[in-house]
Amino acid sequence: MDRKTLLAFFLIALVLILMPYYMKLVAPQPQPNLQSDSTDVAFEQQIESVKAPIESKGIEPATIRNYTNSIATKSNYSAHIIDIETELYSAQLSNKNGGSFVSFILKNYRATDTTSVQLVDNFNKNHLLFKAISIDGISLILDDPWEPATKVSTIEVTDVSKSISFTTKVLGQSITKTLTFNPSSYQINVHLDLTKISDQLSQGTYDFVWNGGLPSTEKNKKDELSYYKAYVYQGDELSSEKLGKDKSFSENYRGLTNWVAMRNKYFITALIPDDKAVGASLSGTYKTELPHFDIAVKQHANSSNSFTLYLGPLKLDEVSALNVGLEKSMSLGWSLIRPISRGVLAALVFLHKSIPNYGVVLIIFSILVKVLVYPLTKKSYQSMRAMGSLQPKLQALKTKYAKDPQKLNKATMALYKEEGVNPMGGCLPILIQAPLLFALFQVFRSTIELRGEPFVLWINDLSAPDTLLEIGGFPINVLPLLMAASMFIQQKMMPTAAGPGQNKSMMYFMNIFMIFIFYRLPSGLNLYYTLFNVLTILQQKYITPHDQPVAQAVDSKKK
Repeated sequence: MDRKTLLAFFLIALVLILMPYYMKLVAPQPQPNLQSDSTDVAFEQQIESVKAPIESKGIEPATIRNYTNSIATKSNYSAHIIDIETELYSAQLSNKNGGSFVSFILKNYRATDTTSVQLVDNFNKNHLLFKAISIDGISLILDDPWEPATKVSTIEVTDVSKSISFTTKVLGQSITKTLTFNPSSYQINVHLDLTKISDQLSQGTYDFVWNGGLPSTEKNKKDELSYYKAYVYQGDELSSEKLGKDKSFSENYRGLTNWVAMRNKYFITALIPDDKAVGASLSGTYKTELPHFDIAVKQHANSSNSFTLYLGPLKLDEVSALNVGLEKSMSLGWSLIRPISRGVLAALVFLHKSIPNYGVVLIIFSILVKVLVYPLTKKSYQSMRAMGSLQPKLQALKTKYAKDPQKLNKATMALYKEEGVNPMGGCLPILIQAPLLFALFQVFRSTIELRGEPFVLWINDLSAPDTLLEIGGFPINVLPLLMAASMFIQQKMMPTAAGPGQNKSMMYFMNIFMIFIFYRLPSGLNLYYTLFNVLTILQQKYITPHDQPVAQAVDSKKK
C-alpha cells in the first residue's frame, strides 16, 4: 500500500474522530433555561394566555395565582396495579394518571446484570399524563389514581388485542382513558374521551406528556450517553435536542406535529398522535449522571384524542412498521450514508434468518462485500504496480529537473499520459469505498441487532469490545490486534512508490494509529475488517496477477 493510500485511510479515520467536535462547533447545544421547573414551561405559557381575560373581570393577580396553582380535583380512588403479559414484555400498569407503567420489562433483551431490560424506573414513572388549563384558569394536572373499569389483576395478551379503561371526574364531568395492548407488538394504543370537557379547556387544547425519558440499559455508560436525545418530528423535518452534563433546556414547537420521542442507545419511547398534534415541547435536566427528558404533544380536544405509544427497541423493522418516520431517529449516519447503512443492515438481518450466529453472518457478509468490490481493489492494486514500475523514470526526471519544479511537473504529467497510468488510480477506488466504510461503522456501532450477540470463545457480544481479560484495569482486546496484524501483512504485500525506509515507517505509524482508533470499537466491526483484510491478502497472493507488465496494464486501460 503506497503513501497516498495510507494517507487516504488516515484522513478517513481523522474525519470520524473530528466529526463530533465539528458538529458541536456548527450546531452548539442550546443554553440552559434557568426556570425552576423546565418540564412545565409550555404549560406555564398556556397559563399566561388565560390571565388576561381573568384580569379583565376584575380578579386580583393573587387570586389568579391561586387559580393557576390549584388542581381541579383530587380523586378518592385507591391505587391499583394490573399485570400485563405479552409475548414481548411484562408490565405493571398503575391507575395513577389514568394508566401509567410502574414497570416495563422486555423479555427478549438482557441488561448488563443478565436480568431483562427495564424501561421504567423511579425517574420516568410519571407519564401518559393529561395536563390542561380550564377556561377559568384552573390548572388541570390529573396525576391522581383514576377508577379502573374492572378490578382485574392480570391481563394476558396472546392472540387478540385487549383493553383496560380508567375514569375520573374533572370540572364536574367524567373523562376516560383507554389503553389497548396488541399481541406481538410494542405499540400501545391510548384513547382519551374528552367529549364532556372539550369546550371547557383554554384554547381548546391539552398536553399529553411523558416525563423522565428512559433509564440507562448498557454497561458502557460513557458510550451510551452520546446517544441520549429527544426528538420532535414536524412537516418531514426532524429536530433533536441533546443534553450536556449539568445542563438543562426547554423548547416549545408550534405547528402540526407527527410525533415526539426520546431515546437512549438501543431503546426509544415515542408519543404518536393519530391526528397530527398542534404543537410539542421538549425539556430536560441532568440528574444522577443521566439526562432526563420530558416530551409532550399539545393536542386539540376536538381531535380523535387517540395516540400510539411505542416503548421498545430501536429496531428498523419495528419502527418502520409505524409508517410515521420514526426510523429517522436511528443513528445510521449522514443523509448520503443512511441508504447504504439501511442496505447493510437489511442484508445482515436477511442472512441472520438462515444463519443463527451473527459472527458467521459477518464472515459471509465480508466475503460478499469482497466479491462486490473486487474489480475496484484489483484495479487499485494493478495501478500501484504500474506506478511502481515507473519509479526509475520518475527518479530520472527528478534528477534532470531538480532545479526547475515547474518543468518537473510538466514532464511528470507527460510521462503519466504517455504510459497511460493514473497517479490516483491506486487511491481513488479506496475513496469510492469510503461511503461503505462509514455505513459499516454506523451499523456495527449503533444498531440493536448485534447487541448481546455472541460469536465464539471469548467474543460474547459483537456490539462491545472483545475483552479477553484485564491487566491492572486495562482491557486486553484481541480482535483490534489481529486486525492491525492483518493490515500490516497486507501492506507488506502491496507494491509501493515510496522508498523502503519511508514505507516501513509509514506502515508502523498506520498500524499503531489503527489500533488506537479501533481498540474500543465493537468486536463485530473489528471482526469484519480483520476478515476483509485476510481476504484481500488472499486476493493479492493468489488472484490478482503479480507480474503484469506496465505495457499490458496500459493496453488494458486503453481498451
